Parts: sequence; structure tokens; C-alpha cells
Amino acid sequence: MHYTVKDILEIQVAPALGCTEPVAIALGAAAAVSLLPGKQIDDIEIWVDPNIYKNGLAVSIPGTGGLSGLDMASALGAFGGNAALKLEVLDSVDAVAVAAAQKMVKSGRVRVNLLRDQVGLFIRTIVNGMGHVAESVITGLHDNIVSMTLDGSAVRDHDLLPKARSADGKSRLENLEAWLKELSLDQLLELLDDLDDEDLRFLESGVEVNMRLADYGLKHGSGLGVGRTLERLVRQRLIKRDMITAARILASSAADARMSGVKLPAMSSAGSGNHGLTAILPIVAVEKFILVDHRILLEAIGLSHIITAYVKAYTGRLSAICGCSVAAGAGATAGVTYLMGGTKQHIAGAIKNLSEDLAGVICDGAKGGCALKLATAAGTAVQAALFALQGVNVSFTDGIVGRSSEDTMKNIGTLTTQGMIETDRTILNIMLEKQFSDV
Repeated sequence: MHYTVKDILEIQVAPALGCTEPVAIALGAAAAVSLLPGKQIDDIEIWVDPNIYKNGLAVSIPGTGGLSGLDMASALGAFGGNAALKLEVLDSVDAVAVAAAQKMVKSGRVRVNLLRDQVGLFIRTIVNGMGHVAESVITGLHDNIVSMTLDGSAVRDHDLLPKARSADGKSRLENLEAWLKELSLDQLLELLDDLDDEDLRFLESGVEVNMRLADYGLKHGSGLGVGRTLERLVRQRLIKRDMITAARILASSAADARMSGVKLPAMSSAGSGNHGLTAILPIVAVEKFILVDHRILLEAIGLSHIITAYVKAYTGRLSAICGCSVAAGAGATAGVTYLMGGTKQHIAGAIKNLSEDLAGVICDGAKGGCALKLATAAGTAVQAALFALQGVNVSFTDGIVGRSSEDTMKNIGTLTTQGMIETDRTILNIMLEKQFSDV
């Protein structure tokens, strides 16, 4: 099976309002409620995999004034979500829905179950109302609703359900990722030749969407205020506004806004809004320092999405490693190198430089502190590109770095899927101990 860059953008890149884990939980609830006659909601029960649980635990939910929690996300989706909006399901939530969700959570009528041994993204939601029982199941992708049932009977024909799977029974994402894994860096770069005007307009919309978040975070000092603090340090001449600092400011400002629950969407990449911020904004920041045609910027962002998708095909959608660092970071450094006129060899070197630098960054859930990690990933992406362009390339004899950028990205995947399983469990246990302690 053959895919194009248009397929990659269609499957991997989409607007998302709020952190995608609580959003996916809200989507599951909204989908189930859409089946209920009368739409009365008596109680909700959800089952989620460890990584959905980890990433939905503490992050603020957009439009709620800072509310958080998996139970709250589910209740919000049930009372005010519009499942037809997919990853923007919470755009329709208003004050009435927030109040109803708070009341339901406070009364203990939303139960959250952690499936500790579940591998891969999984959300099952059951909603009871007026004697009826509606259920939805999401797997693989944050907006991939694979089944819906009402009173035990499967709903076959519904707009929210995916189109028929391929003859081998695999989803479009599974087939796309299998195809991506077979490609070389040369072939990934060649995909850019197929970008048409529609693709370029879509890539431009991603810049606009993510820049709105960055501008909001800078103006209001949202969340942890990492971006605004960096900007203040520049104005006080304590640090200098160079390419690296500019990239850090844009990425962290957008993360500040997004992680604090600002009701603005992000253009996601590989299923994550923060991946999308990292994949796009460092490249936008660098453009202001060089002389380059705007189309090249959009091509560079297209390459960033492609490389991000390539790495995620090996690491999986959610893991113990910070995907903003190792996946979107790899995409961003490839894009920055391309933007600055680098060759394939330069791009390969930049990816290896970044991987050596950031491979050990863990994912300890979505929260305000992610802005710090995005600042690091964005700055390192630019630094890795600049180093590669100056002939600095990590040797394949170093640690997990391979002979090629492809081998290096595969090694990152092996580290994630085989070496970090116990790390992921330990991270979650630490988070759970904090959650349930009396301190």
C-alpha cells in the first residue's frame, strides 16, 4: 500500500482543543450520551489504560477555569460535549455544563477505573440514564471510536464510527505506520515534492492556530509562565534573543496557555497538541532570523510532521518517554535544518544530535510543567540543527545512536517499547501515591 504526504497530514495532523487525553475521555462520554434516549445522565463509569490515566490526571481542562481530572473530563463530555467535533469536543461546553459536571463528580457518580495491564490507548465509557445503558470504546487514536452500543446492542451505522477497515483488518493508522517504517530518510524527504496548494494552506493554518496559543501565553503569562518569563529575561538583557531562545519562547508560551486550559485549539501532530506545538513553532521562530521563501517554511513544517509521525510509529502513541522531546523534537530539528538549507546529511546529523541529547526525558503526565519540557525540546531542536550545519555529528559509537538517523529513531522506539515499561509503571505509581496521600 502506498501513501502520500496528504494522507500523513490527514491521519496525523488535526486541531485539538485541550490536552488530548482528557479530550479523548470527554469524546468517549459525549459519544455514549449521543445514543441515550432523552439524554438523561444518571451515572458514568470509565476504564482507561495507564497512559491515558497518567496524562489526564492533572492537566487543566479548557473552558472550566482550571478544573482537572478524568472524572471531570468525562462528565463535561457527557453534559456539554459535541462528539461530532472529535478532538474539539469540548468547544461546546458552557457554564451550565460545567456546573452539571461538577455536581455529578462531587456526588460520586463518575467512577474511573485504571486498567494497569492494558497496552495501548484504550478508553471505555458506560453511561446509564433512564434505564438505558450506552457504551463507547476508543482505541489506538484519541478520536478513534471503534464501537458503540445501546442496551447491549451494537450500533453499526453511526457517523462517529470509522470507515470499514482494510482487508487485513488493520486501521488506516496501523497501515500508515507500517508503511512509514519501510521508508528511508531520502524517501521521507521526497514526500515533500507532492505537497499541493491545499496541503500548504493546511500547514499554514497550523502555524496560525499554534501562534494564537503562543501569543496568548506571552500576553497573559498563563500557566507556569515559562514563555513570558523568558521574554522578560530578554527584555532585562539577562539573556539574548537568538534563534534558540526565540524557539523556546514560542513553544513554551503556547504550552503555558494550552496546559492551563485556555479555550484555544492547537494543531496537533501524531495525536498530541504539545507535539504539534513542538513540531511547528521552533521552525516559525527561526524563519524570522533568516532570508527564506515562505513556501520553504511550510515545506519544513511538513517535513517536521512526517518525521514526528515516523518516530511515533516506533514509540507508540503514549509512552514513558516525552514524545515532545524525542519525536516532535526530531521533527522540529529536521524542519529547522531543512529551512536553513541543510542537506539530507545535515538533517540526519541533526536528528542524531537531538536524540543523543534528549532520549532520556521522561513523560510524567500532562500538566503545567510541560511548558518547561517544550522549552527544552524547542531550544535543543534548533541547537541540534545548528550543530549539524557546522559539522558536529554524534558518532554511531555513542550509546543508542545508530549508524543512520533511521537506525537512531528505531533505537528510540526500542528503548520506549521494551526498556521503559517498568519506568512507566513507576512514574504512574509515584503520581498515584501523591494523588491519594493526605499530604
